[in-house]
Amino acid sequence: MLSVPFVVNLSSMFYLSSLTRLQNSQTRSISAENPTGAKSAGAQASPGDPGTTPAASDLGKGWKVRPCLKDLQPGQTVTLADIEGPGVIQHMWFTVLTDVHRCLALRIYYDDQPHPSVECPLGDFFANGLDGLALVNSMPVAVNPKGGMNCYWPMPFRKRFRLTITHDGPKPLNELFYQITWSQEPAGGVPDDAAYFHASWRRSMTTRDHPEHTILDNVTGRGHYVGTSLVWAQLSTWWWGEGEVKFFIDGDPQGSPTICGTGTEDYFGGAWGFVMDHATDLTPTTYSTPFLGYTQAVCGTTPQEKARIGPRPPQHNLYRWHIPDPVRFSKDLRVTVQALGWWVQSGKYQPLTDDIASVAFWYQTLPSAPLVPLPPMDGRWPR
Repeated sequence: MLSVPFVVNLSSMFYLSSLTRLQNSQTRSISAENPTGAKSAGAQASPGDPGTTPAASDLGKGWKVRPCLKDLQPGQTVTLADIEGPGVIQHMWFTVLTDVHRCLALRIYYDDQPHPSVECPLGDFFANGLDGLALVNSMPVAVNPKGGMNCYWPMPFRKRFRLTITHDGPKPLNELFYQITWSQEPAGGVPDDAAYFHASWRRSMTTRDHPEHTILDNVTGRGHYVGTSLVWAQLSTWWWGEGEVKFFIDGDPQGSPTICGTGTEDYFGGAWGFVMDHATDLTPTTYSTPFLGYTQAVCGTTPQEKARIGPRPPQHNLYRWHIPDPVRFSKDLRVTVQALGWWVQSGKYQPLTDDIASVAFWYQTLPSAPLVPLPPMDGRWPR
């Protein structure tokens, strides 16, 4: 039996004393060097086998012969993990060198439910939706130089866990590196109250008539909300972060949320526009902490970018993990953020036309409702 309950809080995820306790679990890990994760099945490729690297030709079997998935073609879907339960995904690591973080669609299916419980561009899943270059130093997600993306959200499953990657980009991807580590549990090893991890990506362009972005809706069942990552592209001028984040819980009517914050930067743990000294320098200060982060503030276009892709709007990359403060719901949940700025001339709030992409992270019971599907490529970036 698992000794650590799957309540997503500090005691369940990071209580180090649990490491002293012996358990009847078995550790397994899938990578290109062991595609099934089976016992004694790693490092079995030989130089010259399909999908192997010529760099190992002088060393032979057992010496980094197949370190990655090669030649992923446009439109191709690959199943990286198909695991029989019960078990718990403990760690996932991915990296790609090229600028394809929103071209790769990550989907996760549990217990033979026909639709995915996670559907998200690869980079956004790791709070890295802007360009894949953010450094994230948080508890459930760590992104290290250069582009080493790590996930520690626990993902229990009872019957089956399946993870796929679909390449929606226009060019072949030569290398995809990955590793998925899980705990194989004995029968009954996943507690009855263990919920399933979910994540859903949304993007919208707000309007002055309706300056609001929906982070999550149409969630039914019982569970708890555990995090938000956000990429905000400014299409309006000046300050952008006055909007409130709202949680509509268990039947809250439109306009009457149970939880209502006081501003966008406030929700992500900052204040006063992330600016340290308004009198001398209005440049925002970035940060990355265990539960809150503002990892990128791209406020201009380099000459190289301007020559290659044209002007770039100011963009902001942020995350908040509700690990010590999960938002619990019994029947349904909806989460929104307003797009409001500050109009200097009038001293009043200003509705904004901005481009916002978000990922909502939560745990809940199955069956769960189908997620909003990812749009095609031309719907994944500001235009």
